[in-house]
Amino acid sequence: QVQLVESGGGLVQPGGSLRLSCAASGNIFIINDMGWYRQAPGKQRNLVAVITKRGSTNYADSVKGRFTISRDNAKNTVYLQMNSLKPEDTAVYYCNARGLTYSDYDQNDYWGQGTQVTVSS
Repeated sequence: QVQLVESGGGLVQPGGSLRLSCAASGNIFIINDMGWYRQAPGKQRNLVAVITKRGSTNYADSVKGRFTISRDNAKNTVYLQMNSLKPEDTAVYYCNARGLTYSDYDQNDYWGQGTQVTVSS
């Protein structure tokens, strides 16, 4: 199994910044895409950003120009640098990884436990 451990969430004022980290561990053979999703109260979980193993990225329109996703393949870690934060960014942020363990025949999606990001004055 693959475990994803997130860190970096917390409270921040509008216009501030936070950096989220997510480290994957376990019986990992390969990790392909990694991404961040978020879910606000009463709403669906939506994609924030995704990054391929080669480094290609995609962002939700609402975060373009403000958030940057990156990864360190040697550490099996994905990051989300969040700048110019808005109250609308308040949500639980979830790390996602798609890959294989040595026991898998097909790729699986793995999820972190979620970390709260609150943007408020």
